[in-house]
Amino acid sequence: MFMKDNCCNMKGFLSFLLLFLLSKKPMNGQELSDELEKRKGDRPSPGTIYPALKSLREMKWIEEKKEGKNITYTLTDEGKKALKNAKERFCKIFVDVL
Repeated sequence: MFMKDNCCNMKGFLSFLLLFLLSKKPMNGQELSDELEKRKGDRPSPGTIYPALKSLREMKWIEEKKEGKNITYTLTDEGKKALKNAKERFCKIFVDVL
């Protein structure tokens, strides 16, 4: 199972999007916010994005590397599995929508 009940809570798919973006390359919170803004059209607030990152970290789906004040997030092996499962569920749910 991909998401726990409250994991994907940004009115939709924040956790899924974060995992997807981190599957492309490690990023810090600012880079993630920039990418989400490009894709969604509005920028998530720090009060939205950082609790989601914390939740993903607590589930051991991402890990963080601190370099001074900068924190870079990367997908763990468990996170890669979770993303794969989420993509499969997403396709099953939305295949008929398109």
